[in-house]
Amino acid sequence: QVQLVESGGGLVQAGGSLRLSCAASGRTFSRYTMGWFRQAPGKEREFVTGISWTGGSTYYADSVKGRFALSRDNAKNTVYLQMNSLKPEDTAVYYCAARVGSAVVVRSADYNYWGQGTQVTVSS
Repeated sequence: QVQLVESGGGLVQAGGSLRLSCAASGRTFSRYTMGWFRQAPGKEREFVTGISWTGGSTYYADSVKGRFALSRDNAKNTVYLQMNSLKPEDTAVYYCAARVGSAVVVRSADYNYWGQGTQVTVSS
């Protein structure tokens, strides 16, 4: 069992940056692959990025590639999502998720644990 708590969301102007954090409880954090999803009003939840349990592999949706960077610190049970060059279309609730297993996957149903989400709003 793992509990996830996101932080770092807020309001930012287009072109700005934010860093989201996801803190996990439990002693087996390093065994979980971590992912970030987002959901905008009226849209389905979509995969943003994911990182393998060692941090050796990261994957990004095409829409954020080159602008977002995901990292993890297993000693602190935390993953960090650095978001740069933000656009209004990045506005959404961002969710941290964890799954048992070594592979990063993009389907939300494959993740076992979810945080409650943090709002990111990018103004034009």
